Amino acid sequence: MDHAPSVTRTWVLHPDIKSNNERRLPEPALAEAIALAEALPGLEVQGGTVVRLPKAHSGMLFGKGKIEELHQFFSAHEIELVLIDGPVTPVQQRNLEKAWGVKLLDRTGLILEIFSDRARTSEGVLQVEMAALSYQRTRLVRAWTHLERQRGGLGFVGGPGETQIESDRRAIDDQLVRLRRKLAKVVKTRALHREARAKVPYPIVALVGYTNAGKSTLFNRLTGADVFAKDMLFATLDPTMRAVELPDGPHVILSDTVGFISDLPTELVASFRATLEEVLAADLIVHVRDISHEGSEEQAADVRAILTSLGVDDDTKQIEVWNKIDLLDADDQDAVLARAARHDDVIATSSVTGEGVQDFIQAVEDALEGELITETLVLPYSDGRKRAWLFERSVVEAERQGEHGFELDLRWKAKQRAQFQTL
Repeated sequence: MDHAPSVTRTWVLHPDIKSNNERRLPEPALAEAIALAEALPGLEVQGGTVVRLPKAHSGMLFGKGKIEELHQFFSAHEIELVLIDGPVTPVQQRNLEKAWGVKLLDRTGLILEIFSDRARTSEGVLQVEMAALSYQRTRLVRAWTHLERQRGGLGFVGGPGETQIESDRRAIDDQLVRLRRKLAKVVKTRALHREARAKVPYPIVALVGYTNAGKSTLFNRLTGADVFAKDMLFATLDPTMRAVELPDGPHVILSDTVGFISDLPTELVASFRATLEEVLAADLIVHVRDISHEGSEEQAADVRAILTSLGVDDDTKQIEVWNKIDLLDADDQDAVLARAARHDDVIATSSVTGEGVQDFIQAVEDALEGELITETLVLPYSDGRKRAWLFERSVVEAERQGEHGFELDLRWKAKQRAQFQTL
């Protein structure tokens, strides 16, 4: 007998707490939380509400009247899971689950679930598992409501109840120790991959941006074999890295990173630092923004803050791509194009229609072209043609005759180096 996969009827609440000076605009924040919830398989999001509060109540988060009103609403609509877009303490979680008779998940739990669902690399899977266990360890005080387990993931959304808090905590600690050991091995392997990649003489261009800014669409457009990319995947590269040949310039390695999000759980900021290390190795960082989003400025500020916390230094070249201009009406689009034109390091694009993508490619080439590379090259004495080519382009600073051939001190651009390699 075939059973249709069961879904969990879900409602999203965004608490807009007046006493929180750093609170975000409630409507876009709720829309983002609903979109996050919809990204999780097995959830059927019925809708969401902004709940305005003067301040958070320590034991229950909300006031008595609001709790009763929401209880009646959830009962009437047969809601099984409530997602609260913000931090919820273990005590608040237990009390609210009891009062409403539902399962409850806060923003951290939701993002952990999504990362767990998406993690593909062995490192990513281990990082999420460790973050999830650290989070779960603080929640063993809870009385879980018993929803049937519907899917994989971390077991916050559905799973058996917890018993024997102490033995559970010990089991979690043991598991964390095991995962740390595994992770140390994976990180070592990853460092070897990075060393191998460092020998590939191509600049790395990292796409970063807020979640859903269109990074992956742009990545796919740039690396699609029918555009201008050679889909040459190095065996040692992660699944989200591709070698791309720019029309007039060098090969570059294009790297698509995990989407950033505001209020990223602290457990994940630490654990995904390694995943984002590619950004630190980048020669050029491309910050992709959804310029059609009403909170685009706030999102951009979040991304810049995360880049700073990762230790990206001021010397790393950056360009901004204002993406999704196809979603703007004609007047707004004209205004955005005019604003972008005033900045050398800003390009307005639509990765869906392709508008502005050629300008973006040109900007990448210009940014990388300026990088002068200094290195010493040994050419066999028989390689007169290559030596002549280097002198013709005035890139030789000094020349010595060594045991194995001409030793040439070069100062040249990435583009010239790439051309030389094709000789």
